[in-house]
Order: sequence, then C-alpha cells, then structure tokens
Amino acid sequence: MYDLAIIGAGPGGYEAAAYAAKLGRKVVLFEKAALGGTCLNVGCIPTKTLLRSARALSDCREAGQYGVTTASPSLDMKAVQARKRQVVSTLGKGVAAMLKGAGVEVVQAEARLAGRGAVEAAGSRIEARNILVATGSVPAAPPIPGLRESKAVVDSTGILECEEIPASLVIIGAGVIGLEFACFFAELGTAVTMVEMLDRIAPVLDEEIAKRLQSEMKKKKVSIQLSCKVTRIDGGTVHYTDASGQAQQVAGTLVLNATGRQPVTRGVGLEDVGVVVERRGIRVDASGRTNVPGVWACGDCTGRLLLAHSATREGMVAVNSMFGKPDRMRFSAVPSVIYTHPEVAQVGATEAELKQQGTAYRKVVLPMAIAGRFLVEEAGRSGTVKVLVSERHGQVLGVHMIGGCCGEFIAAAAAMVELELCVDDVREIVFPHPTVSEALREGVLHAF
Repeated sequence: MYDLAIIGAGPGGYEAAAYAAKLGRKVVLFEKAALGGTCLNVGCIPTKTLLRSARALSDCREAGQYGVTTASPSLDMKAVQARKRQVVSTLGKGVAAMLKGAGVEVVQAEARLAGRGAVEAAGSRIEARNILVATGSVPAAPPIPGLRESKAVVDSTGILECEEIPASLVIIGAGVIGLEFACFFAELGTAVTMVEMLDRIAPVLDEEIAKRLQSEMKKKKVSIQLSCKVTRIDGGTVHYTDASGQAQQVAGTLVLNATGRQPVTRGVGLEDVGVVVERRGIRVDASGRTNVPGVWACGDCTGRLLLAHSATREGMVAVNSMFGKPDRMRFSAVPSVIYTHPEVAQVGATEAELKQQGTAYRKVVLPMAIAGRFLVEEAGRSGTVKVLVSERHGQVLGVHMIGGCCGEFIAAAAAMVELELCVDDVREIVFPHPTVSEALREGVLHAF
C-alpha cells in the first residue's frame, strides 16, 4: 500500500512526488512518456532555448551600439536544435536523479484509475491511500476545416522540431504561445503573420502593456490581424474573415496552430470513479481535492492556470492537504512571463480587473530606463513598469512590466502582492544597485 500514487511526471507531478517522499511517505510516480512532462520536453524549456539563440543573433546584429564590430551573424538551425536537445536531456537526467534521491518509485508506463484507491499500469494494479492526477495538457485543435488534414500545419510541439527556417509563417492565435514563436521566427527573418479572433493580443495581459507589446512586435515586422475568424485551411493558405466580415487569406510555408491548450482528462479513468470533469478540466477545490475522497488533481488538467510553476505549487498544496497540513492555492499572486524580446512579466490584478471590482487605486507608469542598469544593458530599447496600488492603504495590487529581463525579478513583485505589502513596507526593502529591478522599486515608491 502506497501513501501516494501520482499519474503524470510534469512539474506538478514530479515535484509533488519528491516533496511527499521527503516527508517520509511511500510514493509511486507513473509517466507514460519522458520525465518532466510538457514543460521540460516540448514546452517551456525547449521554447526558451530557441528564443535564447534568436536573442543572441539579435545581440550580434546590434553589437555596434556597444562598440563591438561583428561580421554578418547568422543562425544555424540544426546547431540550435542540437543545443535544445542537449539542454532537455541534461534537465531530464536531473529530474530522474532528484526523484531517485528522494526515494520515489518511478514506473514508466501509462496509468489510469482502477477504482477508488487503485491505479492500473502495465497490467499491474497498485493500491494507494491517495491518488494525485497530474496529467497536464495538450495543444488544442479547434474544428477548423483543413486544420488536421494540411501537412503545412503544425502545433507548438511540432514546430519545435523545425530544422529549416521557413520563409513565411502564419500563426493562428496571438496568445502567449503564438507570440513567443512569432518573436523567434521574426528575428530569424521569417515573414510572420498572426491571425487572432479577439480584438487584442495576449488577453491575459494588462491592456496597456499588451498594446506596448503589440507595438514591439510590429517593429519586428510581424503582421497582426485582429478580430479575425479563421474559416478554413487549404495547404499553407489560411482563409479568414476580417473585422468587417470580408473574406481574406494569407499563405505561409508553415501554419502554426497556437489556439491554446486543453486539459488531458480522457483515458485516465476519472469517469469510472465518479470524478467530476468540467469543460475547463477536473473540478477541484483550493486544496486540490476532487469530489471523490482520496483523489486529488493539480496543474494543467484542472484548467485553472496553465503554468508550470503554478502546477508545482498546486501539487505541494495537495500533498500538504492530504497529509494533514492545512493549505490552499492562492492564484492572485502567481506571476507570469511571456518570453518575447522584450520580455513581459506581470503579477496581481490588471487595471481592468480593479475597475470591474470597483477598487479605488493609484497607477504609476515609469520608463524602465529610470534604472541606470537598464540603459547599460538595453541600448536603444525601451521598457515600462506599471504599478497599481490601493488608494486607501497603498497596498501593492498589481505589477506589469515590459522590457529587458523583467521576468528575472517579477518574483519580487509577487512577494509584494502575496504578502500584501504597502508602499511604506517596500520603502524599507534594499534593492541592489545598479540593477534593473530598481525600476520596480521606483514604480512602487512613486505611488505615494
């Protein structure tokens, strides 16, 4: 009898497994593919590895601003892919070593619930007091005629294997995934067109920051078509209706389906034990409990917030809760980053959300160049810090940034939101100088 059986070894699953094992629990972890899940193998890590290469190319082209002369830099896609595979392999081995060191039993097989308190895998049945479902998500495939049939269409997994730079690329969807790939290929010289159903890009972002990102994408010559509905795909040609209802079309060497991701809930046996699955994913409470005692869920399969670091925390919350330590998931202070060039990072409430809530607030918008390090590191580039604080107490409610390496210090803003710090609290925190993070400090302090 195991204390905990986990189905899925992505960030939510493997971190929860190691954490529970370190608490002295007997844990078994099932994974049908590679350890690390989507994030490590076909998501966060490989995507950011490609983006790093594109940024290096951009840095070489702009080196003259720093007094450095370079001769016709170019990118070798095959070498980039080789580095990507090496990075993924190294981190995968690290996950395996961590699990082994923690004492987690790992079973490389597809698993499913086989009744309450039981899991079946590779013809064997094991029993566990608790089962944590962490099956993740897969690329969504909307019912667009020709989407599945066209050989020119790839999803976010398929495009990661591209070893030739396409002359042109049409991206369906201008969310996080689409924007990151648009940035990567645009910097390689690919003609990129984005077709988005909504009237703005990146709906998860504060609208003011989203507009600044859209402006940056246009500087990279990315064509962004908003309020457009894709009607069909013929080979590499995407047909759509524009904002006025007129039929349009755009052709590309490749077409990227970047319409989002959907939770993996089928084939897991959830229906066999009566677990409620809603349209967005497995229904759980703030502690990760499903409606069935002893069955828990975390990460993308719940559909709550499809971020690797959120899944990790959700898994730990579930482990704490199932073993008697009260805990709950709080999504209001989970930071997010879009790894475009420039980066975008945010945490907490957007301005639109505060208006909708009727919350009185103060807004500060400052250029990131208020920090000397930004001028040193980002010659010829711009950046913005937007801070939202409560009118009454000066509590930090939201931080939204674009520019430079803002993803590297958004955690400081997340701590401010999570701990409900006010402007006077932040005033007492010493930020290192010179760092770009000082722009965050100045943004908060300018509120009062």
